[in-house]
This record gives sequence, structure tokens and C-alpha cells, in this order.
Amino acid sequence: MKKSLLLLSVLVFLNVGYAQVRLPRLIRDSMILQRDSKVNVWGWASANEKVAVKLNNKTYKTKADAAGNWNLILPPMKAGGPYSMDITGKNKISLKEILFGDVWFCSGQSNMVHQLNIHDVTYANEIANANYPQIRQFWIPTLTNLEGPQADLPAGNWKPAVGEEVRPFSAVAYFFAKKLFEKYQIPIGIINASVGGTPIEAWTSEEGFSDFATVSAIIQKNKDTAYINSFNRRSGPIRARPQTDMGMTAMFKWYDPAYSPRGWRTINIPGYWEDQGIKDLNGVVWYRKEIDIPAAMTGKEAKLFLGRIVDADELYINGKLVGNTSYQYPQRRYKLPEGILKKGKNLFVIRVTNTGGKGGFVPDKPYCLFAGTDTVDLKGTWHYKVGDVFAPFTGGGGGGGLSFQNQPTALYNAMVSPGIKYTIKGFCWYQGESNAGKPDEYAKLLPALIRDWRTKWNQGPLPFLNVQLPGYMDYNYLPVESNWAAMRESQLKALSVENTALVVAIDLGEWNDIHPDNKKTVGDRLALAAFKTAYGENSIHSGPIAQEVSADGNKLIIRFTHIGAGLMTSDGEEPAEFAIAGADKKFVWAKALIEVDKIVVWSDQVAQPLYVRYAWADNPVNPNLFNKEGLPASPFQLSIR
Repeated sequence: MKKSLLLLSVLVFLNVGYAQVRLPRLIRDSMILQRDSKVNVWGWASANEKVAVKLNNKTYKTKADAAGNWNLILPPMKAGGPYSMDITGKNKISLKEILFGDVWFCSGQSNMVHQLNIHDVTYANEIANANYPQIRQFWIPTLTNLEGPQADLPAGNWKPAVGEEVRPFSAVAYFFAKKLFEKYQIPIGIINASVGGTPIEAWTSEEGFSDFATVSAIIQKNKDTAYINSFNRRSGPIRARPQTDMGMTAMFKWYDPAYSPRGWRTINIPGYWEDQGIKDLNGVVWYRKEIDIPAAMTGKEAKLFLGRIVDADELYINGKLVGNTSYQYPQRRYKLPEGILKKGKNLFVIRVTNTGGKGGFVPDKPYCLFAGTDTVDLKGTWHYKVGDVFAPFTGGGGGGGLSFQNQPTALYNAMVSPGIKYTIKGFCWYQGESNAGKPDEYAKLLPALIRDWRTKWNQGPLPFLNVQLPGYMDYNYLPVESNWAAMRESQLKALSVENTALVVAIDLGEWNDIHPDNKKTVGDRLALAAFKTAYGENSIHSGPIAQEVSADGNKLIIRFTHIGAGLMTSDGEEPAEFAIAGADKKFVWAKALIEVDKIVVWSDQVAQPLYVRYAWADNPVNPNLFNKEGLPASPFQLSIR
């Protein structure tokens, strides 16, 4: 007993007396620290341990508190480097390749996530020629926590925008950083914390919801582990779905060249099967076609583009699985190994699984095969057969699990909180798609997030650059109500918060893709916004913003800010996408004219107009109002009363 107690005492002494100085994951080799600002450096050690930080031949000292937390502030330093840093307590940590420059915290959902790698066809030259060792990104992995703010990250490194290492960079953040670097020739650091399909509530701290009683109640409920565990009990263990797809259970699977097809019908690619005679089917549909391949395309690597497929797909060529994607949003770009293609007839089979909505191949996307200098078009008539039909969900059965990443505070706690001590230049925010169903709520939630983050970083009113939602979904050629338009209005209203900027992207969308390919223009426009808000440039950083409207008989006169050198249309035609209404609020298309620095709108159908809208649709057909600097006007609605 005495020996056991003695051993325990020694172990406790060793654990307490020789605790190692530790650093947060963000503070490591190759980091970029904020120039011209007092910079936080922090970490953990044993209780009351003395800690010294040596940088640029100067030493700064501090002492850990009783809980082992330590923090010190480095004096402002000019942009430059590289520097080394030594952190010494009872042990020593040496960091290298440290630069001082500007650090931006970039966050949001999938359009901020999307890496250059996903857009490597559009930006092939950018990737091939990337050589910017002073542009670096710290990519924060997807993490959630419902219990409270976390102090550190489990993983992550600072990576330079050089060669293949640029592929994981957020495309928007990369082009933003590149534009800043090219103008100011200083290191640019990007901390990227973004997760696809997530609402703004997940990115806000508990304190940020002080004015949102309903959300606060959800946060408290989610802290109850018994409540959270009940979802696991309710949904039960995850079991593999029984294989009922006839195409996979037949003696010869339907992708096997030995299979002899019977009962297959014709269908077109691209297109949704619900639009081609298959009514309301969720399930598995197989597509099949024999493609003639010339000899010049064989014996070499090939690429196959299958646009986008809703939802999941498996591609087989001559009986071999050569590509698959498990969800609908990525563009299908499959590399084919040498030898998979043969001269003459080749069997192409695509197994498509759809669980909701229209299934099939998204129109207006590339569907073709490339090898060497030759191209084969894959669009046209194929054959199809239904392999499985999923029974409609009728509810009951105890429900499913809880999506942690969509819960209030979940992403703030795990992905934002560990970075709030890191000194930064400002924020870039690209999010809103997941909140588009409740735009009025977003008008309150976005200013709350801005205030919350500025409070947490405690660096004053840091610049907050916000990307407005681009056009998306079907075109509508009549004036309509639109949640996406209302969401853009909510994003526009956030300009009332000091030191913010709005990047209008209404002209950059794609009707059939929530992730438009043009990320460079978004990044470039973010940089223009930064030039003005963060760097004090006397420059035009925004397109026209509607300021007020007045009536003159049966006409409405709209005045704008940010007109720059003047108003113009992008196509040289009269301004389009204006609609007006009288007291009945029934909107009709209006004629519009530019008169120097204002727009005059009217319609013979409305004798006393009271309301005006511009580009008010999910995806307006021709939002052509710009300033002469080439920046688009924000969609808006105004009333004269």
C-alpha cells in the first residue's frame, strides 16, 4: 500500500511539475501573423509556469495562470519575414517560416468551401501556374460541438498557394487573397472555416443570440446529453439497406457486358426522368449506351464529363467501375485509366440513384469524353431501365437523428471559437442559401453574427465583407414573389452595420447549379470591397445601391449611391428587370430609362405607382444595371411611403 501511494505521488508530481508548454493548432510553422497590430500569442503550460517567446531577437515574458493558461501580446511589426519564433517554458518549441501580413477569416457554406480542385477545368491555368508562397491558407476541418466553445482544433496546417498545394484552397478565398497580394505585395493569410449546407445560426455563439429567445431555448436543450442521446436511441443502429436493385441482383449485373438487355426504353441525356415519361420515381434508374471510340482515343488517359447528376451515380465502362459520386452537387469529371477504352463499340452504363425530387442528368452542362485531341459527345438518346423503386416515406418509426452541423452554435463552438484570439484583418462571409426560406429572420440574424464575431475577436469594428446570393433556379418571365430575392434584400440591409461591404453576384449565377463556376469574379469583387473598407482606398468598390424613390405623376424616380462614373447597362439596352405596383401591390413590368444619375420607371398599367422592384426573382433573366466601373446594381425593393 505504501509503495502504491508513493508511486502515485511521484506520477502526480511528474504530471504537474513537468507539464509541457503547448500551442494552439493555429500557431505553428508557416503561419501568417497580422502586421501593424498587437498580436496575441497564447497556449497552455503547468500552473504558474514562466513562459518566454523570442521573436526577431527580442524576448517577451509572461506566466501561466493557476489553470495553466498563458497569453502575451507581441508589439506591432511590419509586413515581411520569414521569422523564427521560440516558445520556452520547461520545454522549448521552435517555429519557422513565419510571415507578417494580413490575415482574413473566411467563412460560410458551400460556395466558400468550394476548392479550386472542384473547379479545376475552369481554373486549370491558375492551378498549373500557382506560385504564391506568401499566400497561405489554414483549412479548418468540419467540426461540431453543442456543449460549448472549444479552445483548440484537433488538426490543421498553414499551406502555401504553390503548385498542387493550391488545390484545397477555397477558390473564392484564393482569388481574393491573390488580388490583395498583387496590389499590396504583402503576405496574405486565409483562415477558412466553412461547411456546406449550414445555416447562419450554427456559426453564431450562444451570447450572439441574446435577443433570440427561441434559438436560446434550442441551445439549452441541445446541452442536455440525455436529449441528444435520445435521437440515437430513436433512430437505432444504422443498418445497410437491403439490396433490391434488380440491376445488381440479376445473374449478370446490368453493367456486365455479358448481360443481354431486355425491356429497356429510350431516354435522353441530359434531362430528368420525371420530364421524360417516368412519373414521381425515387429509386434507381440504369442508363446504357454503346459508344463508338476511334482508335486515336485508345491506349491513353481520357477524361469523361457527366455534368451533374441527381443524386448519386456509378459509371461503368466495359464492365469496369471507373467513377462514382454519392451526392448531387459536384460536377462529374472522371479520369479514365489507360486501356479502359477500346477501338469500336464500348459499353457505357450509368447507375443513378435518386431519393427525392427530380432524378437524372442536369441540363446545360458538359457531357462528353476527351482523349488526346479527340472529343466524343455523350448527349443524345440512351436506353434506360428502372432497377429499384423506393417506397414513399410515410412518417412514423421514431424519426431520425439530429444534424449537429445545422444546430445553433455547433460550428461556432468547434470551428470559430478556437480562432477568436488570433489577430486578424477582417472577415469574408459567403452564406445564405440554407436560410433562404426565412429571409426576414436572416435580416436580424446577419447583423447579430457581425456584432457577435466583432465582440469575440475584440478588435473593434473589423471589416465584414458579405457576398450576396447569385441568381439560381428557373428563369421566370413574369414578376413574381421570391424568397431568394427577399434574402438578397436582407443581405443588403446589413450595410446599415458600420464598416461592412456587400459583394453583388446577381450576374454570376447559373440557373442549374447552386455552386456557380465563376469564383474568380466573386473573389476579385471581395478584394475591391476590402480595398475600400480595410485599406482606405478612395475607390469604387460597389455597384449602384438604390437609396430612395419618389413619385412624379405616373413615374417613379430612383436615386442611387455608388454610381461611380455613372449608370449604364451591361448590354447597351434599356434597363431591364424593373417592376412597379400601385396600392394593390400587383407588380407589372415597367419601362425604365437612365437619366444621368437616376432611373425613371413607369408603366401604362399603373396610374399611381407606389412600389418598385429591381431583379426581384430567384434568378432574374437580365439584371443589366451596372455602374461604368463594371459593377452590378444590387437587387432591391423600395416604396414611396
